[in-house]
Amino acid sequence: MAITTPPQSKPATIGWDGQTLHAMLTESEQRFEKTGHYHGVERLTMQAEDPIRYEKIFSRLRGGMVNARETALNISASPIVKEIGELCFALYTPEGDSITLSTGIMVHVHTMSDAIKYIIRNDFEDNPGIAPGDIFCNNDSFVGDVHNADVQNIIPLFWEGELIGWAAGVTHVLDVGSHHVSGMPIGPIDRFEDGFILSSQKIGSEDRVWRDYELRSETAVRMPWYWRLDEKTRITGCQMIRESVHRVIEQEGIDTYKHFIREVIEEGRRSFEARVRQMTIPGTYRSPSFMDVTFAGETQLPAAAAKNSLMHAPMQIEISTEGGFSLSFEGASAWGLHSFNAAPSAMQGALWVLLTQTLVPNDKVNDGAYFGTQLHLPWGSWCNPDNPNASTTISWVFLIPSFVGLFRSLSQAYTARGYLEEVVAGYPGTWNMTQGGGTDHYGRPAAFTNFEHSCVGTSAGMVRDGEAACAAMWNPEGDMGDVETWETLEPLLYLSRRIRPSTAGMGRQRGGSGWEALRMVWKTADLVLYNLGEGHVFHGNGLFGGYPGCTGYRLNVERNNLKELIETGRPIPHADNDPEDSEILRLLDGVVVRDNRCTHLATPVGQYDVYVSLLRGGHGVGDVLEREPAAVAADVGEGLLLERFAKRVYGVVLNDTPEGPQADEQATHARREEIRAQRRERAIPVPQWLARTRERVVDKDFIEPVAEMYRSSMSLSEDWAREFRDYWELPDDYEI
Repeated sequence: MAITTPPQSKPATIGWDGQTLHAMLTESEQRFEKTGHYHGVERLTMQAEDPIRYEKIFSRLRGGMVNARETALNISASPIVKEIGELCFALYTPEGDSITLSTGIMVHVHTMSDAIKYIIRNDFEDNPGIAPGDIFCNNDSFVGDVHNADVQNIIPLFWEGELIGWAAGVTHVLDVGSHHVSGMPIGPIDRFEDGFILSSQKIGSEDRVWRDYELRSETAVRMPWYWRLDEKTRITGCQMIRESVHRVIEQEGIDTYKHFIREVIEEGRRSFEARVRQMTIPGTYRSPSFMDVTFAGETQLPAAAAKNSLMHAPMQIEISTEGGFSLSFEGASAWGLHSFNAAPSAMQGALWVLLTQTLVPNDKVNDGAYFGTQLHLPWGSWCNPDNPNASTTISWVFLIPSFVGLFRSLSQAYTARGYLEEVVAGYPGTWNMTQGGGTDHYGRPAAFTNFEHSCVGTSAGMVRDGEAACAAMWNPEGDMGDVETWETLEPLLYLSRRIRPSTAGMGRQRGGSGWEALRMVWKTADLVLYNLGEGHVFHGNGLFGGYPGCTGYRLNVERNNLKELIETGRPIPHADNDPEDSEILRLLDGVVVRDNRCTHLATPVGQYDVYVSLLRGGHGVGDVLEREPAAVAADVGEGLLLERFAKRVYGVVLNDTPEGPQADEQATHARREEIRAQRRERAIPVPQWLARTRERVVDKDFIEPVAEMYRSSMSLSEDWAREFRDYWELPDDYEI
């Protein structure tokens, strides 16, 4: 018997003037391509004719974002959200372009834009449908995100049956369900090991999360109670945004709102270009950086992944006389069998969070600056993998070092323009990233990332020292969180948390100091820990002769006598402090793990094992021999600099006095002249250095990770390979 079904009527369009969302997005992109203005807006009529009303509308919309964030932050149960502020909310046009956003992790201004445009381009309007009260969720970096620990909720905003925009919020969650236990797994080598991934999936309707999704999430992650509570936090914030937008429309009218959201983004684009023209010198700026991956000998990995390698990020910035800003990673090395690859959305997010700290230093942040920039990410590289199944669970490991050159390049441009107070040497690595998992001190399955690495030393400026324990590149509002909160979450007790001397980059202006946390495994016999950070390379540099901040090292003392020391009332260690005279190694007997393998896979640990987490300091600016001797003496007196480096590096001779260390001006002058003489003696002319280095290049005298890095860059980019050969005057058939 034949079965017939009635014809299905196509759902009504929800875009403006009867258009589909896909048509609206296409039209917007075509108008920008044709006119160079966002959505073809050539005159800022509202700003010119009614500026007070214009600014009031913006302030009310942005106030709604900030209110949503602060409310969500205070109702959140997650320590990463509540203690560190790892969340952000934003408002978008129907096409997915950001209008305004809250404070917080601004890296997600454009990642959530990408997630919304994924919904539009894949015709969700038709299937599964977009209606008032719908709820979407995304944590897929290839769709629009940094990595899958950043989970986004997105809701459509309607007015009288027409979609007028989107509200979106993001938080960093504690666990993503990878079989590698940690908050941001280091072990995955492909997407199939990354854990729970949702690609802008519809998870609810009528302002309710669907029960089948809730049940799925309960079995997808180790701590589902945190996952559910984070979800409620994000959805609540989005609903608050919806209410604030509706209030603005009720008072101003829908036509005014529609006009405003186009104009404010175009204003953002023009403001960005104007600031580029004002603050910088046109030209080409280059600042390559690197990151080491120390996986050789890892028995948990297949042979192809168990090797040491280097990431190559040859950043180049082009600034035009008209204020055009183009950033390229042409020559970047290939993606790899690790979890540090970055999808293009993540790279856009990194550019965003840095622009909001430099060239867009105001509250009127939106996608205007996105339309004022160009970002080139070579296909097949670690920042644009040609393998859609590449792992990206902790893209930050490559992403953070790769963008350190943006600060450096802009600071060179600021200096050329005379804006010395804007100069900053860069940012340090947000390491060490303490991670682990297993069974926690309550006997429950757990995976965690301690986010105290949100708070590291900042780099020096031209006219000031850096700040100790301040903020991170990716979270300029960074906080380290209370130890009591982390001890509630993690089966690790703090023995100490203190500023670490000689972690800051030295210079005429020194960087801000890093710090260390000393932790003891507690109430669990089933735990693994990781270290994460650079140990063999400086991923950033000092500026104008300043030194970089410290690199890292790993120090664990396992199967030790700490329990005995505690029970007998003898002194226990509270700091590593000075690696050449470690208090930990003086007081503890046990199995010492101490090396530069700062990035490694899970290491089993036992109760009372001691783990050192070293957070880096910022980079310095200017020649160390130009630092005021009194400032060096003060650094030693305050415990920011080990005394031996005062004379060895700064050339400052100190005398002990009842008031503390004091600089001996006459002896300091003599010592500095001695150092300058040594410099002249060691120095060689640049042409001679180039000739000597060229011999190494011709002979291919590289360690294997360096050789593989350059081999990869040359195979991916003919342009970069040609420039490499031309620079070193090599034959056309030169290969590594």
